[in-house]
Amino acid sequence: MSPAGARADQECLRAITARIDQRNWSDHRDGIDRDGSTIIEGLLSADECDALSASYDTDPPFRKTVVMARHNFGRGEYRYFKYPLPEIIDALRTALYRHLAPIANAWQSALGNDERFPAELQQLTEACHGAGQLRPTPLLLRYGADDYNCLHQDLYGEFVFPLQVAILLSRPGEEFSGGEFILTEQRPRMQSRAEVVPLDKGDAVVFPVNVRPRPGTRGYYRVNMRHGVSRVRSGQRLTAGIIFHDAT
Repeated sequence: MSPAGARADQECLRAITARIDQRNWSDHRDGIDRDGSTIIEGLLSADECDALSASYDTDPPFRKTVVMARHNFGRGEYRYFKYPLPEIIDALRTALYRHLAPIANAWQSALGNDERFPAELQQLTEACHGAGQLRPTPLLLRYGADDYNCLHQDLYGEFVFPLQVAILLSRPGEEFSGGEFILTEQRPRMQSRAEVVPLDKGDAVVFPVNVRPRPGTRGYYRVNMRHGVSRVRSGQRLTAGIIFHDAT
């Protein structure tokens, strides 16, 4: 890469970090505490989305491809990035983590857990590796017509960071139809509640990996969360998934 190209890439990465740092994270925290998720509008530009989507068919950045139908996960496929992560994925993961760690630690306190998460992603990665979770978990997911993702939780080992991020890389209504992002919440002794989270191209949703605290009459209690994608009716839908803990 030419020096000019390298400088342009670094400027892009700095712009993404600044874009994340300048968000109103107090509002995002209130949203996820209240609703179970929060939307970061316009996290990536259309060009950044297209560049990530185009990388799906390039073998070197990936460590594994999963065809969902083979495992009864749904239909479609996804690919896990390998270390070293692409710079844009690494920048997103690092900058987002700094703002999500305080929320995760507040949740730990609310649920009566003594463990606290470190302030920086590098420290979390070191803790994962110390627990034998060595494989990176950020991924790209691709769905075509009639593809879907069953409700699930992204648990890859005993060490779990409780929040994750999905970024929609395709434009609904133009590049695909259907394929809504779905969250479900199972409260004790109650039926599950489902919610469709509306996203546009470049928007990100922050949501729980597996559980979140909810206030009750006797303090906070734990509710079980799952997420998935409804059936894509036409076109192609791509998503970037930013998971912060590594896998065994």
